[in-house]
Amino acid sequence: MAEETEEKKEYELPEPTNFIEQFINEDIKTGKYEARGNKIMVRFPPEPNGYLHIGHIKAMCINFGVKERYHGELNLRMDDTNPAKEDYEYVKSIVEAIHWMGFEYDRLVFASDYYDQLYEIAEKYIKDGNAYVCELSPEEITATRGTLTEPGTPSPYRDRPIEENLRLFREMKAGKYPDGAMVLRAKIDMSSPNINMRDPIIYRIAHVEHYRTGNKWCIYPMYDFAHPLSDAIEGITHSLCSLEFENHRPLYDWVIEKAGFAQPVPRQIEFARLNITNTLMSKRYLKKLVDEGYVRGWDDPRMPTIMGLRERGVPPEALKKFCQDVGVAKVYSVVNIAQLDSCIRDNLNENAERAMAVINPLKLTITNYTGEEELDFERNPVKNTGTRKIKFTGSVYIERDDFALVPPPKYKRLVKGGTVRLKGAYIVRCDEVICGEDGEVKELLCTYFPETRSGSSAPSAVKAKGVIQWVDAKYGKDAEFRKYQPLLLDEQYPDQDYGERLNPDSEKDYYGKAEPFLAETEGSFQLMREGYFKHKAGDPLVLTEIVTLKDSFNK
Repeated sequence: MAEETEEKKEYELPEPTNFIEQFINEDIKTGKYEARGNKIMVRFPPEPNGYLHIGHIKAMCINFGVKERYHGELNLRMDDTNPAKEDYEYVKSIVEAIHWMGFEYDRLVFASDYYDQLYEIAEKYIKDGNAYVCELSPEEITATRGTLTEPGTPSPYRDRPIEENLRLFREMKAGKYPDGAMVLRAKIDMSSPNINMRDPIIYRIAHVEHYRTGNKWCIYPMYDFAHPLSDAIEGITHSLCSLEFENHRPLYDWVIEKAGFAQPVPRQIEFARLNITNTLMSKRYLKKLVDEGYVRGWDDPRMPTIMGLRERGVPPEALKKFCQDVGVAKVYSVVNIAQLDSCIRDNLNENAERAMAVINPLKLTITNYTGEEELDFERNPVKNTGTRKIKFTGSVYIERDDFALVPPPKYKRLVKGGTVRLKGAYIVRCDEVICGEDGEVKELLCTYFPETRSGSSAPSAVKAKGVIQWVDAKYGKDAEFRKYQPLLLDEQYPDQDYGERLNPDSEKDYYGKAEPFLAETEGSFQLMREGYFKHKAGDPLVLTEIVTLKDSFNK
């Protein structure tokens, strides 16, 4: 009885959280995969022609989520059918990105693994009368394909004898013809209302060295041919892809059917891709930014690539939470970037250690303080992780904006004759302001009140409305602060080149002071009243902004 209960538990379906899982549950309930033990198998199939960006994270979460919820398997497959743009560098970056996100695949495979098998299937198409060699130019093929309201015009080569098609295709493979001289087209329906079904190209000539197969091949399969067949060869049960492939689904099914694969064949399910305001979501444009030197590389902290987000200090858990909150939809939409920032901020607020820095320093000297001491500074009040020690000598730097000669209304920071609390230290009163010949404030001379030390239980008559951060003048370190804005200034308008949207102020450098703790520690920190920043080991001390403190997203 115990064994029977355990067996039933193994096939217990998870409660669906989206329409994709509803479809999978239906397929399992109908017994579609009983012969294979109801084993669900999916794949994540990026093309190795660039670094993965945040848009890929949604597809990643969906596919790996299905693998985990259904105790299935997942292939990481490099769809490498375009040798002119692909490279091992991109393969390595994709694998690294997936591991950094915390996902594990079952096997790494390549579309190029199947080139021999794909070629044999192409010959089968020809022998079955389902493909032909066409000598029309690319422009002629486009011109004869028709429109959404008018059928296409059949190619004059459409009814070539099978033997002639086989001979020409084998000569294409042997390298007899130059690029563009001819292609292999599927023979489907030139009057189909779906333009994708109007005799699409399935093989083209390209005398280009492939990063894996070298010069073995000079003909390469097209994506719409190689992709469904790779799914079928691997035994994929559900091909989960973005919405732009919905119109390709009839072709996906046709390609697998004509190849003669046994049932059950893969089922394609489409979901809306992730689009974020002010964010480039195209590898082609991101590569252009790298090639033209607008950014320092694919991992520049301004880049929406996974490696760029990692370099910036964004936690992978925040990215997963963002995708979870966005959800899986069937309708195109654009997500405000403020929602992403909010997820990052929530994660860091809970996990980041607190520290102090001043980006625009102003010297403050306490005239009645001598010596030095160590003060307790709270590490993370959210998790209550205790305190660490910070040095205090009575001469500090504060943020220049935390003092005003002529304060605006409701100003709660330091003014001449006014008081303010130095975070974790004492209340001080500004007695004198030293200005330079240009009228700029150079130094503040202040009095401190010993009984106001933070954590002291002794009562004090001295009160302060504001609390500001500071860095000790003796022990503080010179620091560079890099602040970021989106790479794109605005939404895209029709016929507008992406270059017109680039933000010239996407990165700005500032130079200030930071407590020595930051120079000694790697990681992500909340700089009090400044924002969340990351420090990566190195000299000089450089702190890169992850996200601001202010949350503009309406939860």
